[in-house]
Amino acid sequence: MLKIFNTLTRQKEEFKPLTPNEVKMYVCGPTVYNYIHIGNARSIVAFDTVRRYLEFLGYKVKFVSNFTDVDDKMIKEANREGITVPEVADRFIKAFYEDIAAINVQKATINPRATDNIQEIIDFVKALIDKGYAYESDGDVFYRARKFQHYGELSDQNIDQLVEGASEHIGETEFDKKQDPIDFVLWKKAKPNEIKWDSPWGEGRPGWHIECSVMSTKYLGDTFDIHGGGQDLEFPHHENEIAQSEAKTGQKFVNYWMHNGFVTVENNEKMSKSLGNFVTVHDLVQKTNPQVLRFFLSSTHYRRPLEYSEKNLQKAADNLEKIKTAYNNLKFRLDGATDQTDDIQAKVEQIVADFKAAMNDDFNVQNGLTEIFNLVSLANNYSAQDEVAKTSVELILKTLTELTSILGIKLDEQKDLSKEIQEMVDQRDQARADKDFATSDKLRDQLKEMGVILEDTPQGTRWHIND
Repeated sequence: MLKIFNTLTRQKEEFKPLTPNEVKMYVCGPTVYNYIHIGNARSIVAFDTVRRYLEFLGYKVKFVSNFTDVDDKMIKEANREGITVPEVADRFIKAFYEDIAAINVQKATINPRATDNIQEIIDFVKALIDKGYAYESDGDVFYRARKFQHYGELSDQNIDQLVEGASEHIGETEFDKKQDPIDFVLWKKAKPNEIKWDSPWGEGRPGWHIECSVMSTKYLGDTFDIHGGGQDLEFPHHENEIAQSEAKTGQKFVNYWMHNGFVTVENNEKMSKSLGNFVTVHDLVQKTNPQVLRFFLSSTHYRRPLEYSEKNLQKAADNLEKIKTAYNNLKFRLDGATDQTDDIQAKVEQIVADFKAAMNDDFNVQNGLTEIFNLVSLANNYSAQDEVAKTSVELILKTLTELTSILGIKLDEQKDLSKEIQEMVDQRDQARADKDFATSDKLRDQLKEMGVILEDTPQGTRWHIND
């Protein structure tokens, strides 16, 4: 039985989807004015892992994640480069797809863009005005936060404290336009030389919060199963989404709210573009094995903070290598495997059951990894036996592939040796058989320089490419 920690109720709850065997899931996507950094990728990977596990359990997942392709940062970047906002968005959306492909993140079922839903946004805002939850003020449209009786519940904040905080962060012009300091913008009046659209309130563009309410309900319905994002989105973004959506539809917006922890750097500081302490995925995959980066990002429980450092990246690389070595050593035994039977199936089934028990506890990937390494130990011990059963070897390989794929890891990526390298491996084998160890060592060193690592086993020479 899968349980999910619901941010709204602050407790783990049994997962019951609205439609049997189907999950509707929305995760806030990036503002596409720059490359995604590791902090962005942490959220992307966390919810890709959640999605993969739900699919492993047999659910059909409809996964929607948006692109914010118009906001102040987009406009500033476009002006800086002397190009249009859509041109900035197109460039970084293309880069986004390249970067997530590198770390083996599945594409969303739908990636809607805010600018493709302007009419739906306008209609949504009009409905809120008609219901008395929003008002126009000199070309801007604001939401009456105090009118929504549950405002502040998701982030567990007192509305009077929100008023005090808001008064410290609102400019004088905006403050004068609002009826209440905690009201937030739904539609922004256009400034000179900004991208804009016609609306009943004059030329302008959407506020940030409204787009996710519009796109999530458009593609998933008035109520859906899971809404995810980083902890920094709890307030005000997700709080405002709830207020907007439930005021318009009169229905519960989301059944399970999930929020991932931050990526931190030195001194436990949150990584962010605004702080200037970020490392982009685009740059990092040029110097780090993308699979190592993926393993690093996916091997910590999604609600816990994740410390980015070279030391922790290396630790992830070492652990991933242990898994791959066990897999490749066992795969090497397939050629000489027999038709015998043994007790491996029961052992594998127990590991899978324990893995599922761990992951069913709010996607506890760290405990799940313990079971993966139990399977690795089983693979190592089994591959060292004099005789192995083909069905057992295949079962362990298949299971190890399935469980690690939930973390986004591909094990069966062995590269083909070129004809030249294969000849060198064969020559070295012959040199060893002839006890010509000088030639054997020379060939080993030459292969190592080419990135080919050899392992001499009782069953023969096996190899792998050094990533």
